[in-house]
Amino acid sequence: MIVRLPNWLGDTVMAVPAIRALRQALDGERLLLAGPWAAVLGDQALADVLVTYPRSWSGRLSTADTVRGFGGTTAVLLPTSFEAAASALYWGARRRIGFAMGGRRWLLTDPVPLPEPRLHQVDEYARLVERLGVAVDVRAPRLEPPAAASPERRRVRALMREALVPEPVGAARRVGVHLGAAYGSAKVWDPACVVELCRLLGARGTTVVLLGAASDVPFVEAVGRATRAPSLAGRDGPELLPALLAELDALVSGDTGVAHLAAALGTPVVALFGPTDPRLTAPRGPVAVVRGDVPCAPCFYRTCPIDHPCMRAIEAPAVVERLDALLAVRA
Repeated sequence: MIVRLPNWLGDTVMAVPAIRALRQALDGERLLLAGPWAAVLGDQALADVLVTYPRSWSGRLSTADTVRGFGGTTAVLLPTSFEAAASALYWGARRRIGFAMGGRRWLLTDPVPLPEPRLHQVDEYARLVERLGVAVDVRAPRLEPPAAASPERRRVRALMREALVPEPVGAARRVGVHLGAAYGSAKVWDPACVVELCRLLGARGTTVVLLGAASDVPFVEAVGRATRAPSLAGRDGPELLPALLAELDALVSGDTGVAHLAAALGTPVVALFGPTDPRLTAPRGPVAVVRGDVPCAPCFYRTCPIDHPCMRAIEAPAVVERLDALLAVRA
């Protein structure tokens, strides 16, 4: 059995309930998971083989031979792309299950109609494995965090020391604030609001740790200069991200894959939603959603044409209030 994982981190995490149910139902049949974020599912007992499927075409061609060599006869295709269905044909999968869209119906042996109205992404992935007679009873992604003594956790703690992140004392908390969004700038919270949040949390003894990808570093550095909050932006690669999130008491993030991964690992998340719809993609687990309530949202634009009213409508005190409520539950 082969499962072609989604291309995005958050979608990969939202596929976990379907994958876990499929794994339990296979009764000894070998399972291969292939996708750009397959590595984050390592050490989770979800598959026999994990294949990191590159985004570049040249990398995908060589990786496709690796998947073909596995000899899977059935492929469940979570991405809706034409390429995913064509690849499954090359892999030699005689049964190919996926949503019938993108002009690829003829490549699928089991074309599944896309739900209308659309469902939460977790539930749509569950619908695909249900075609195999697999019931997905648990609909919240759950992943085991790396052990406290693992090399990854030790390396993250060393990075924190290098970044001058204070050691927690007594009841002090460490809260990560993730500033970027690979989807596009429309999801990014207003910098002035981020600065205000950092100051509100810092005033009561909470350590804020700024997070983001390498492309977010200029934005993060600007916030850091205004708040003196330490930053790990650009240093928390995929291999360390689960360990880093496990070291935090909570995370504040936009609608990003990092938010989904944190929630799946059990780290409380305040998720900020503007141009996208939490009914379809909100993280499931210990999560509080804060929305910018404006008439034009959700628009699903990657770049806002009118000065980000939905994200500007999210106020820092409201985020602190939801964060406090989440942490009180865990106290």
